[in-house]
Amino acid sequence: MARKNNVTELILTGLFQDPQVQRVCFVLFLPVYLATVLGNGLIVLTVAISKSLNSPMYFFLSYLSVVEISYSSTVVPKFITDLLAKIKTISLEGCLTQIFFFHFLGVTEILLLVMMAYDRYVAICKPLHYTTIMSRQLCHVLVAGSWFGGFLHSIIQVIITVQLPFCGPNVVDHYFCDLLPLFKVACKDTYVEGVSVLANSGLIALCSFIILLISYIVILVHLRNHSAEGRRKALSTCASHITVVLLFFGPAIFLYMRPSSTFTEDKLVAVFYTVITPMLNPIIYTLRNKDVKIAMRKLWGKKNSGMD
Repeated sequence: MARKNNVTELILTGLFQDPQVQRVCFVLFLPVYLATVLGNGLIVLTVAISKSLNSPMYFFLSYLSVVEISYSSTVVPKFITDLLAKIKTISLEGCLTQIFFFHFLGVTEILLLVMMAYDRYVAICKPLHYTTIMSRQLCHVLVAGSWFGGFLHSIIQVIITVQLPFCGPNVVDHYFCDLLPLFKVACKDTYVEGVSVLANSGLIALCSFIILLISYIVILVHLRNHSAEGRRKALSTCASHITVVLLFFGPAIFLYMRPSSTFTEDKLVAVFYTVITPMLNPIIYTLRNKDVKIAMRKLWGKKNSGMD
């Protein structure tokens, strides 16, 4: 049966309607996006060049930074340019492409955070077997598994969406293309599709968060047997990861584990995890990690001496 698809272009309402507020947002969010790309790019470069950062923890961190740059770039450049546009348009194909990459990279990041928690668990709870368990081969398998998991999740989301008929209206109440706002402009009842999205996105976020929570409870219980110095060292490496997890999962679970709404708060929560969190991650990891800071200073020192 042929789909009745009259809509080829969608109009995004954006974050705020006031042109002056939009200009202020442009001035605020452009530096944030540039800081995201530069900060995460610097982490990738530092880990790639520094011989001291060759442990699995930094291997995962560099991949997390690659995902952060890609994830942010799926939404933010269009969002920033739209802040200066009177009418914010996107083709239906462009909308589906944005949904695919947004969910692909978002779930890849979730799975990477789970892998990083596993790495911390092995390092703290099984230190004598750490190098044997966390071999380079296993690290590559875990990273590849994260990418594959994200791809599989995203393909399911797009297959659900691409079958919907869009015959008008074509105004999407959001600043980027996401599933629930797009479902509202489909020419059919999307209750089943909404439940599928909730099951797919919400449960991945919730289950991963529970796994992370359990792994850190196990780590904290295990740390009781360590010396005060050992506890302090272990907690400092875990603190960055826990902070990133809370910043990423809090808003995601809030949006995907409840019925959809048209509240402006939803868009503001989405701004937090699409624009702000990817910028905060490199700051959190570098400020709390002595090894990364030392490696960055060495890298910077080499570059400066090379320029003299």
